[in-house]
Amino acid sequence: MDSLQSYLFLSIILFCFGLYGVMTRRNGVAILMGIELILNSANLNLVAFNRFGGLSELLPGHVFALFVIIMAASEAAVALAIIINLYKTFHTVNVDEAHEMRG
Repeated sequence: MDSLQSYLFLSIILFCFGLYGVMTRRNGVAILMGIELILNSANLNLVAFNRFGGLSELLPGHVFALFVIIMAASEAAVALAIIINLYKTFHTVNVDEAHEMRG
């Protein structure tokens, strides 16, 4: 079962779980975990298309996946700083309760 369809199916499942987490959760950390699942599904697509597309000598899919991982790490650092600021200001990490970020 080592085919492109199996990788794409797993990527679709990861993307749907991430989208569900972003759309239904109100906790800021849970929303970040959903975004990470979405980015990991994109990485899985990039590497799978690179493997089955015949471009394995240039490794463009792996390079793009590495850039996505770097971007996800920086996004997580900035978003966690915002969530810590939200908790210090409003004493909650529920994003619905904080409509404005006034200090």
